[in-house]
Amino acid sequence: MESMGDLVSALDSSPAISAGDPSAASKGSATSDAARISEVRSWLAAQFEAAGREVPAFDYTPRVVSHLHAMATLSTARSRADAIVAADLRLKASEYRAQAARIREVLDAAGLSHERLTPVALNAAQDLACVANLLNIRDTELSSFVVAMAELSLRKADVEEKRAKVQKESKVLLEYTRKAIAKLNDLKKTLVKFENEVPLHDAQMLQWQTNLAIMDSKERQYNLQHANYKALLKRVGYTPEINHGVLMEMAEHRKDLEKKTKPILDTLRSYQDLPPDKALAALAIEEKKRQYAAAEKYLEDVLHSALTTPEI
Repeated sequence: MESMGDLVSALDSSPAISAGDPSAASKGSATSDAARISEVRSWLAAQFEAAGREVPAFDYTPRVVSHLHAMATLSTARSRADAIVAADLRLKASEYRAQAARIREVLDAAGLSHERLTPVALNAAQDLACVANLLNIRDTELSSFVVAMAELSLRKADVEEKRAKVQKESKVLLEYTRKAIAKLNDLKKTLVKFENEVPLHDAQMLQWQTNLAIMDSKERQYNLQHANYKALLKRVGYTPEINHGVLMEMAEHRKDLEKKTKPILDTLRSYQDLPPDKALAALAIEEKKRQYAAAEKYLEDVLHSALTTPEI
């Protein structure tokens, strides 16, 4: 007979007869509440009586009655199944006993009873029986042993195949493990190398931070100068159209103008000695002409005297 704990666990694991299952509720609705309570009380009394205890007092609520009725139904079904199995086993046991009696009679008639066998024969028979039990065969016929050995050979081949597969996978995993260990060692060496280079990089980072601070200061200074230059250009009327190319063209044009105006400036500078009055300028021009004529006459006289002087 099953215990209450087994029934409860089986009931909880069975979806067909759980406490809140709709199918169980529909089955319970086929009988009246009074009949179900009566069945539950009878079942509880039988169970607790078998355990040597009294049925505890509790309220028979619809939920409790439904749950206990499902347990009672499951217990009854299992008890009937167990009774059928027990009857079958008892029948088989009786058949085995009858067969053993017949075999014993045959062995006694052949002079091979247990008492007449030598110890070596008894040990061989026991070994044969142990091998038969080990191979899970029902008799000791040669064909049964052959079939059992063939099955054992197949199982052995299957096991060897699985073992070879596992060994192959183990080799692959071992190779992966070796590679992983090698990579781990490389990573450790790299880590040690980086740790040794940390002071050098710290000094370099400090230098970079110093340079960054200087560059930041210069940037602020250049931004301020840029703003001042923009204000200055705006104040002098600079426009985006005035670029370097335009300035170079203007410089070339200025040089060309200077070349063109230089003769005019030289001529104008020669007129700076003239008086501002026109009459005085005319007199000055006449005076220059007289001086020019006198100079020419003096030059002619000198040349004439040089030509007429006799040789010594």
